[in-house]
Amino acid sequence: MNLSIIIPLLNEAESLPELHQWILDELKSTNLSFELIFIDDGSSDNSWEEIKKLHQSHSSTYGIRFSKNFGKSQALHAGFAEASGDVVVTLDADLQDAPSEIPNLYQRIVAEDLDMISGWKKKRYDSLFFKNIPSKLFNWAARRSSGIYLHDFNCGIKAYKRDVIKTVEVYGEMHRYIPVLAAHAGFTKIGEQIVQHQARKYGVTKFGWIRFVNGFLDLITLSFLNKFGKRPMHFFGFWGSLMFLIGFGAAFYLGIDKLYLDPDGRLITQRPEFFIALTTMILGTQFFVAGFLGELWAKQKNQKRYTIKKRLKAL
Repeated sequence: MNLSIIIPLLNEAESLPELHQWILDELKSTNLSFELIFIDDGSSDNSWEEIKKLHQSHSSTYGIRFSKNFGKSQALHAGFAEASGDVVVTLDADLQDAPSEIPNLYQRIVAEDLDMISGWKKKRYDSLFFKNIPSKLFNWAARRSSGIYLHDFNCGIKAYKRDVIKTVEVYGEMHRYIPVLAAHAGFTKIGEQIVQHQARKYGVTKFGWIRFVNGFLDLITLSFLNKFGKRPMHFFGFWGSLMFLIGFGAAFYLGIDKLYLDPDGRLITQRPEFFIALTTMILGTQFFVAGFLGELWAKQKNQKRYTIKKRLKAL
């Protein structure tokens, strides 16, 4: 199999027939063997019925249906597990990502021996204040924290070598940071390609402004996991030791002062240094406990975070 095309979706019934035909038209003259995998992320409209019709009309069109809405990252995870192509391309189902980009992405990733190519929607047809400006700030922060220079981390259309998608673990809402996850796994040959962006033709966007807040929080999480994910005690142990030393130092000072310098002065419990010592020693202990729990968590195997309700495979 040369190519796998993975399309996560939520309530996109209107766009699916047009998108499917567009993809087939673009790949008709390429002589590539390919498969289309639609992942229905718990749609409440007729998306699954449309996918079943497409599956019946085209032998290489498959479908996966979640039991409820688990999120785009989980949908991509399921698609990556199912994909068998040497190159895997992802795109959104809302017709804003043009399937005409797929042959170019495939040819470039093979010709240049890249691990992955991330799309860049240089010209966007979105709201300036509610999507474009927040997106620019988000991408700036992602570049600064990750050290990977991409203009558009969140672009839905990307291409990967098979080894990449079989290695990286996409969870939570980390689909925005697959290039970062890939680089952390050793796949550092990452390219970027300007792709065509189109105005939404059907329905409404499924992501509000909250996605940018979640994106920044995920970025902090990813940065922490990259540095301390395998040994969380290195982080929590350092701060725990620091807090404990501060508390012990304050307690030692209070003891010396009470015994030798000012034995007739205020009670130790009436002095602010006592509460500083008590608080920092408690914090130090809590940091150590968090570090031990983190070490135990790091040793656990990853588990699926979604449930597949139905599956359409080869006819």
